[in-house]
Amino acid sequence: MWPNPCKSESIRLSPAERCGIIAFALAILLGAVDLHLATVPLTLLVMLCVVAPFLPRAGFFFPVISRGTTGRSRVAITFDDGPDPATTPRLLDLLEKYRVPAAFFVTGRRAAVYPHLIRAIIDRGHEVGNHSFHHNKYRMFWQPGLLDHEIAATQRALAPLGIVPLAFRPPIGITTPAMGKVLAARNLFAVNFSCRAFDAGNRRIGRLSRKILTTVQENDIVLLHDSTPHTERSIEPWLNEVEAILKGLSEKGLASIPLSRLIDRPVMRRKDGMTS
Repeated sequence: MWPNPCKSESIRLSPAERCGIIAFALAILLGAVDLHLATVPLTLLVMLCVVAPFLPRAGFFFPVISRGTTGRSRVAITFDDGPDPATTPRLLDLLEKYRVPAAFFVTGRRAAVYPHLIRAIIDRGHEVGNHSFHHNKYRMFWQPGLLDHEIAATQRALAPLGIVPLAFRPPIGITTPAMGKVLAARNLFAVNFSCRAFDAGNRRIGRLSRKILTTVQENDIVLLHDSTPHTERSIEPWLNEVEAILKGLSEKGLASIPLSRLIDRPVMRRKDGMTS
């Protein structure tokens, strides 16, 4: 039985909770000297809570996996925002050509419209994770019930295909205080990333491979996208960039392995009982 990090860590204080305790303790001590000074640690705490959601690797509010633990020259490649009929099939062919496994964090809306692409992803030996239903980054800040609906709707969209995601990646990597409890209730855990090209969902594909290959390190979780670039004419250049990444990783001595192996826990379960 694989532990849920959100649950296993629930008895420990999160960084946010520890910072809160320290901030309030300092406020009390400083307030005894000067009431104006008491506002300093509280203001810093508020600023930290405002910035933390946009730091994908922070894990400030609850545990977030953003790197592997192999201790070896390994990386995992992940693709967000699909599946897409214009790009995903060609991407699958490219991954098969180089024998590279990947994890696809799909939206429930697209999974419901293109179930055959989800089947193709699984049939090619790749993994599937939950990336919310609508991919609305603002919904990550809504009340927990709406966030839960986004996650649950994607689970339901994938269930008829025999897939039960165990890993959730929030849109744009945004995390919020409520998200940890929602994920724990659904027996999911959060996976973000440690290497990305800031491609804005394939709207900026120029020098994509260069940005990845100059920053990638062992145990990185690499973030890419398989959504259609801003114009269909950009699909071929995008595929060339992805191919350059696959070649470049191999040349750097970094083996691409399944995300589940890199983080040493399954990211999905199949209805037949198999995990991956």
